Amino acid sequence: MKPAIKPGNPNFSSGPASKRPGWSLTKLNLESLGRSHRAQGPKSRLQKVIDDSREILAIPDEYVLGIVPGSDTGAFEMALWSMLGMRPVDVFSWESFGDGWVTDITKQLKPESVHVYSTEYGVLPDLGQANKDHDIVFTWNGTTSGVCVPDASWISDDRKGLTFCDATSAVFAMPIDWPKLDVVTWSWQKVLGGEAGQGMLALSPDAVTRLENWQPGRPLPKIFRLTKSGKLNRDIFAGSTINTPSLLAVEDQLDALDWAKSIGGLPALIDKSRTNLDALAKWVEQTEWISFLAESNNTRSSTSICLKIVDPWFTDQNEEAQRTAIKELVGLLENESVAYDIAGYRDAPPGLRIWGGGTVDVSDIEILTLWLDWAWHEIRQS
Repeated sequence: MKPAIKPGNPNFSSGPASKRPGWSLTKLNLESLGRSHRAQGPKSRLQKVIDDSREILAIPDEYVLGIVPGSDTGAFEMALWSMLGMRPVDVFSWESFGDGWVTDITKQLKPESVHVYSTEYGVLPDLGQANKDHDIVFTWNGTTSGVCVPDASWISDDRKGLTFCDATSAVFAMPIDWPKLDVVTWSWQKVLGGEAGQGMLALSPDAVTRLENWQPGRPLPKIFRLTKSGKLNRDIFAGSTINTPSLLAVEDQLDALDWAKSIGGLPALIDKSRTNLDALAKWVEQTEWISFLAESNNTRSSTSICLKIVDPWFTDQNEEAQRTAIKELVGLLENESVAYDIAGYRDAPPGLRIWGGGTVDVSDIEILTLWLDWAWHEIRQS
């Protein structure tokens, strides 16, 4: 039977992710709107995003943290184009965004020596292949596969190269081992449900040294330049963005950061995300037609939770028919205003993707599972 109750919040998108519980535009501080982002007041609000993010994430004091354009993609591209090429590069990829970094590195940047370690959706490559004398490029959490690294123990403490980590679906939801990472990027619209357009870039002292003592043999557009006169442009890391940010988005991010602190900070955010994953895992264990795309429990993401259909009726069909069935299932739930945007990523195997970050309440996850069973029954009977 069709469930009698619906999730209080049907937004389960993996980006932009759901707003925090109780969010309202009327709760934002709008005093900076219509002003220059370089004026003292608005600039202090940008600096507060940096300071609050650093506090919640416990980023080491010696790391610099800045706001840059282009969301996580812009932040990561900026780092790759500015710093990659001095040493051989090891690139680890297991889903579409990681594959994108492989393409950029091998087809655009073209360093002299590149080692690519990639796998299919659902499993990690052999992280033990990482060479401490090489630069390392990887995503902490594969947003389109639901597979994440379990930790950073595979990264050497006495490495000579830099580690470049795209952490956009991991920060604010998973423990990050900062001393193991030299370049870390994320976006506002993922775990805290902020607005798109701006990215965050954290650099270790070794990354800063690379920037100030080595220049890539390629032209850099203004929007990618992290140095000025051979030194780190520290204005970027003190609230002066390279391009004009949305001050409305800034206030929205500050609201999300305030909410995160009010519920207990990073430990509470991690606990909420893990609780959401546990709720889905309990349902999957009791349900014959669905399973996790991630093959190992140890590498299963708690944010972008990817599921695959294992019902023989589904698996015996070709990919086109499978994607049609997924589209119908997702359409049923959207028509009922129960769940929006839960189809798997377009490049991923046909399946579902449910966001489990801290802005999603576990009660909504639990109600969603009832509707998933109903929708699948409807699809199978049609």
